[in-house]
Amino acid sequence: MKYSIAFLCTLLVLACNAPEKKRTASERATVLSVSEATPIGEYVVEVFEDSNKNLWFGTLEKGVARYDGTSLRYLTTKDGLPSNRVVSIVEDDQGTLWFGTGSGITSYDGATFKTYSEADGLCSDMISTLLIDQNGLLWIGTWGGVCTFNGTTFETFTLPKPKITTPINKDTENWITGIIEDKQGNIWLGRDGYGATKFNGNDFTFHLKKDGLYSNHLTEIQEGREGVIWFASRIAEKDNADPEKRSGLGGITTFNGTSYTHFPDIAGLHNGDSYEIFMDRSENMWIGTVEHGVYRFDGTTFENFKVPISIMSMVQDVEGTLWLGGAGGLYKITKNGAVSEVTTEGPW
Repeated sequence: MKYSIAFLCTLLVLACNAPEKKRTASERATVLSVSEATPIGEYVVEVFEDSNKNLWFGTLEKGVARYDGTSLRYLTTKDGLPSNRVVSIVEDDQGTLWFGTGSGITSYDGATFKTYSEADGLCSDMISTLLIDQNGLLWIGTWGGVCTFNGTTFETFTLPKPKITTPINKDTENWITGIIEDKQGNIWLGRDGYGATKFNGNDFTFHLKKDGLYSNHLTEIQEGREGVIWFASRIAEKDNADPEKRSGLGGITTFNGTSYTHFPDIAGLHNGDSYEIFMDRSENMWIGTVEHGVYRFDGTTFENFKVPISIMSMVQDVEGTLWLGGAGGLYKITKNGAVSEVTTEGPW
């Protein structure tokens, strides 16, 4: 979409204008400073570890960076990418990486790039999220809907629109913000303005604000322990043209198959935007916020880590380090809880 990058940046700026709230979860304050160095990217919107343990960092303006354990290298349009906006990365069972970009999807086998666009049948060139399901089918979420790719042909996946009473932003009504496959094989799609849609292979089920979500403007979906679905959302009222009417609810909601749960006592999880949820290898849930750092939830307690950026992507590497990208660059949290900024000079 023409204004998608500017719109996303505006969302983050508006989110940072909310007043500070008292934190009620335990906090980690260990932040290791780094001398003046170049950020990995102004906006690091995707963090991914491939099967060879390489770390990949997708940015909005510098292409994708790869750290192989020794050196950092950027891949850009000069190397074969169609755009320097890389927002999603997945790996297929052949070890081929797929990049979701601002100008279509690109496969990369380590040597050669191959790009697919609307001219090839892609539903929109402005990609937002990618998923490879258990059958190897590539799901492509875009700012213009969702489609699938079986390696040969694209197929548009038409989503029904639920009945809602909340306003729709015409710039984002077809934005697919997240796609996951749960342990039962259901496909969940996050939508900006239409909540969450679950597809079980035959039927669609909607999860909306009127059902129990904080907002119909979802930004992320993840499955946690015991099949609980976690939803992150942004405050829909921030789209209002009137600055006096931009307050509302947003943050985290969970659904256990029967009922919805909120966390009103945790700062940033009920009165702010959240763009990222991640489950680590120990099944802890990590929740990124715009101005309250990141929380780790072990099933009982929330612990706060003061990461000073708006978090947009997370991954845990094989060594147990958590890598966090966002509006402001890249950070990491070690197994002992130390938080540090990572620039082009490290520390790795």
